[in-house]
Amino acid sequence: MTKRTSPTTTIQIAIAAVFTSLVTAATMVFSIYVPTTEGFFNIGETMVYITALLFGPLIGAFAGGIGSMAADLLLGYPQYAPATLVIKALEGGIVGLLSRKRPKFGSRLQWKVFTFIAGLIVGSLLGAVGSSYYSGSVELYLGIPPPQTPTTILYVPPAFWYLLGAVIVALITLMGFVLEPEFGWMVLVILVGGLEMIIGYFLYEQIFLGVAAIAEIPINIGQMTVGLIVSIPVIRAVWRALPSLKS
Repeated sequence: MTKRTSPTTTIQIAIAAVFTSLVTAATMVFSIYVPTTEGFFNIGETMVYITALLFGPLIGAFAGGIGSMAADLLLGYPQYAPATLVIKALEGGIVGLLSRKRPKFGSRLQWKVFTFIAGLIVGSLLGAVGSSYYSGSVELYLGIPPPQTPTTILYVPPAFWYLLGAVIVALITLMGFVLEPEFGWMVLVILVGGLEMIIGYFLYEQIFLGVAAIAEIPINIGQMTVGLIVSIPVIRAVWRALPSLKS
């Protein structure tokens, strides 16, 4: 007798397939390159975080690993594909798991302080890395596959990143003090997952590829930070519209 697949399992498989495709598309469709510093990032991290926060560690790991690896292969970076599979799967798994393990602080004031510190970290990272590695002439590439020439060329002054960092600190602090004191936990969870990604690529590039891996660290920090800033408002909007998805 053939064992039937439960409706829940079928839905999970379908969700995993859809969000794996979205991770691949997000990684490929939008990228920014800064010629002066050779800084580069895409919005693939954003979709990895969204998937993990919405659906937990298993789907987050599957979509993060398979979806990101597929993007590497399609973009012509097969040397990164094995590492991406493992690193991005761990990243999605960590974010999905820790987001469901929120600690219990003794008071709302402790949560508010925690959220302020998390916001300060994110804002400082954005201001420092953005002004150093993503300022100047910026080339925007849109499309699948990405075009050979930039779609748009912009100039981004360093002050833009300092201002944006200050705004992020203010918004996260406001969220923690006014609406949700525990908001900082979601920020910290993404920082932990992003740290795994940064360390993972550094070790892989240093040990197996023999490239100047340390130069990639600020670039990966920028990608993590942008992913965090974009994914959290999306997650909150989805949770408001579909509260059943909030764990």
